[in-house]
Amino acid sequence: MLFLYNIVIQITGQLLKFIALFNPKIKLFVDGRKNVFQILEEQIKPEDKSFWFHAASLGEYEQGLPIIEKIKEEYPFHKIVITFFSPSGYEVRKNNTIADLTIYLPLDTKKNAEKFLKLVHPEKVFFIKYEYWLNYLSELKKQNTPTYLISGIFRKNQMFFKWYGGFYRITLDSFTYFFVQNENSKKLLQQLGKNNVAVSGDTRFDRVSSILEKDNRLKFISDFKNETLTIVVGSSWPKDENLLLDFINNNKLKVKFIIAPHNIKKDQIEELKNKISKKTVLFTEMEGKNLADYHVFIIDTIGILTKIYSYADIAYVGGGFGKSGVHNLLEPATFGVPIVIGPNYNRFAEAIALVNIGGCTSVTNTNELNKALNDLILDDFFRSEKGHICSTFVLMNKGATNSIMKNIT
Repeated sequence: MLFLYNIVIQITGQLLKFIALFNPKIKLFVDGRKNVFQILEEQIKPEDKSFWFHAASLGEYEQGLPIIEKIKEEYPFHKIVITFFSPSGYEVRKNNTIADLTIYLPLDTKKNAEKFLKLVHPEKVFFIKYEYWLNYLSELKKQNTPTYLISGIFRKNQMFFKWYGGFYRITLDSFTYFFVQNENSKKLLQQLGKNNVAVSGDTRFDRVSSILEKDNRLKFISDFKNETLTIVVGSSWPKDENLLLDFINNNKLKVKFIIAPHNIKKDQIEELKNKISKKTVLFTEMEGKNLADYHVFIIDTIGILTKIYSYADIAYVGGGFGKSGVHNLLEPATFGVPIVIGPNYNRFAEAIALVNIGGCTSVTNTNELNKALNDLILDDFFRSEKGHICSTFVLMNKGATNSIMKNIT
């Protein structure tokens, strides 16, 4: 089976090179891996001590950041190496200041795994949430390198728990310890005979809580808001936006909208702007304009949504009408903002919990969305109570980072 796995990886690598000729995102994926080993050779010396953190994409990076920061604090002379699998994570965080080296993870071949680990020679390795690369994990086990899963989450429908998943279950033997988000994940691992597991919770709660201690001011957002009730639409997709357009264009209430789309392709941004009948300004066109005069502000840039949530009175978080599911609810929640989402949230424990306790409202159509927004806009007490539920939920779930650090240092 490992032989077949390696064949598939090799074929995939060649196929991606071909697709990269026509797909800009895949081109980033392929080109970003070309010089990884050269970079490692130049920046990590044989005598260096290092820790390796792997994140699939941006969300996993943010999830692991509290642990990375703690490790950096406790081991200031070790080098921190962060790898990404996806361009959507690497391209946004490639210039982060916490890591000594941020690179793409080379494809999971036996040769790549051996060479990568020889160059990085990590003392400890941390996989964040998921991604189980067979050759890397096999090599880590062979070298007896302490390897940890951070904020892991397991579900019964994963391959590990299928009758045909024996080949993949072997990868779990490589982990020194599993730090999982919930009891169900722990029970599933224990069914496989894994007792090196603890329920530590989700480090994202620590991450978003720390945001409150930072300077989240953005003068241009303050100028736009101008003390007006503001709905922030974060990480939206076209399906979300099409649903929201009816409310944005037709409501007569004194309310402003900030829209931060998940994709900021110029043609999609222009299409969205053209569908809005109210006075709209783009982030890239705001210079010299009196922002207070506008009703809708489209953020066609990345990296500032978290700060923008601090200005929200209500948040709509996108993704809930797509297959991948709703995006990060915890960022608006930590600011005490009531949240509205689409129906596809069942793979996200925090979304399920927030819906169940009333801090978040899930809608399935335009009528439900309009009602949810009107209720929040028109009733100050109702809006405040839902926001309080959200902020309390985040505070009550802090502590995963300290729990994990006690067991890895």
